[in-house]
Amino acid sequence: MTDPIVPEVTSLDEIYPQQALLSQGERWNELAVEFKRLYGQLPDFVSRAPGRVNIIGEHIDYMLYEVLPMAVAVDLLIAVAASPTPDGEEPSVQIANLSSAKFTAKAFAVPREGHVEIDSEDHHWTNYFKCGTRGALQLLREKGWTGTPTSLKVLVHGTIPTGAGLSSSAAFTCASALAVLTANGQAEVKKEELVNLAIVSERFVGVNSGGMDQTASVFGAKDSALHVSFAPKLKATQFSFPKTDPPLNFLIAQTYVQADKKTTAPIHYNLRVVETTLAAEVLAKKLGVGPLPSDNGPLGSTLSGLQSKYFEREGSDAPSVVQQLQTLLDVVRQNLDREDGYTKAEIADILQTTVEDLMGKYMTRFPVRAEKFQLRSRALHVYSESLRVNKFADLMMNAPENASSSYLEALGQLMNESQESCRDLFDCSCPELDQLCDIARKSGSVGSRLTGAGWGGCSVHLVPEDKVARVEAAMKEQYYREKAPRVLGSEEAWREAVVVSKPGSGAVVFRGLV
Repeated sequence: MTDPIVPEVTSLDEIYPQQALLSQGERWNELAVEFKRLYGQLPDFVSRAPGRVNIIGEHIDYMLYEVLPMAVAVDLLIAVAASPTPDGEEPSVQIANLSSAKFTAKAFAVPREGHVEIDSEDHHWTNYFKCGTRGALQLLREKGWTGTPTSLKVLVHGTIPTGAGLSSSAAFTCASALAVLTANGQAEVKKEELVNLAIVSERFVGVNSGGMDQTASVFGAKDSALHVSFAPKLKATQFSFPKTDPPLNFLIAQTYVQADKKTTAPIHYNLRVVETTLAAEVLAKKLGVGPLPSDNGPLGSTLSGLQSKYFEREGSDAPSVVQQLQTLLDVVRQNLDREDGYTKAEIADILQTTVEDLMGKYMTRFPVRAEKFQLRSRALHVYSESLRVNKFADLMMNAPENASSSYLEALGQLMNESQESCRDLFDCSCPELDQLCDIARKSGSVGSRLTGAGWGGCSVHLVPEDKVARVEAAMKEQYYREKAPRVLGSEEAWREAVVVSKPGSGAVVFRGLV
């Protein structure tokens, strides 16, 4: 089977559902008009990548465990005009944003050789385009390309709310890399290559990202969610939602608490990557299983790798994946017994290394801040969340025809348990997320949880179709009237806060913008 290619399209109905074509047509026309005003010409093409919502499987992708996301309709567009760089001149990028008051324009040089420099301490929005540029050019050179990078004129327009947990950063990185590859003559872009380079590229801004967000953005498909696995290699399998009575809907609700993954990384996201990695290393040492295999985790070893190492001695007699995960939960409880956490000195002592070497290996490229590292609770979350993903996928892919309300409740219970684990074991929820989930459940949602990194951003709710109106009404009165009253002013504002989502299509290159 050939590797799937990022599609090239010439019509918006190849991207969006019928009911969205009018509004999207107006938006794309606005992009073209502003591009011509800024640069005196129409773009050669537009690269497009969507945001995503994760149905279940939070903070386990970077431990190489399977997740269940779907692409959503909100997206990021990058209009591009490319021109050959004259001899003697340095390639350059001029980049602007349709929301110019919030995102100021910038220009930067692209070295003919070597890498685009990215200052991770400078949080300018264009860093994500630089990340995509750096990754794309590196991939081209690895393939033997020796050309001079083209100079680009770029205009960006996004509808993915920043800090909302719908992965605007991954969409931006994917769309940027796709734009640079296309502008420099890559006629066909393999989806897997784009995902892998985007995962690595986003780390240049200082976020130790996994791979779920990029995979959902690139592999997404209309009317299908994704079952994404990362080991032994990236694989994204599309699956349709089962028919149920009443039909199921996924409602996505913003907290309006901004979750800035980059600026809070040392105490939130990056710290969790370090804690889960160290949990794997400490368990390996305590269990005497030998060195963990080097894998594609951000820090080179993972709890998934520990699972493989722990059960490899049993060979073909190893228990099922579900049984393995249940066993590992008991292993964690028995061997990571410090419920109040471990200091750097204590971890270094277990691993038979020095604090300096420990920090150099795990805490230097992506600095973190913590007095104690919560290895026990983080590992318990990862293994129990992976167990829930397995159960959820099994229910989804083996659904009875015209499944009943009890089937929906079984799916919802797994989502509710995921939220409890994110809140209590992984400490990545917040009071606003907890409140929205509580309101939704009491008014008709069968399952409610945070989606994305957490600490703010969005929540996702599994709501039977006949309960959607009641859940929305409760959210309006009990949450948004106090926390974000502006969203009650119009239907358009409301649909930015709360959307009933269908799976959307993934990344594309669009030609023919006039």
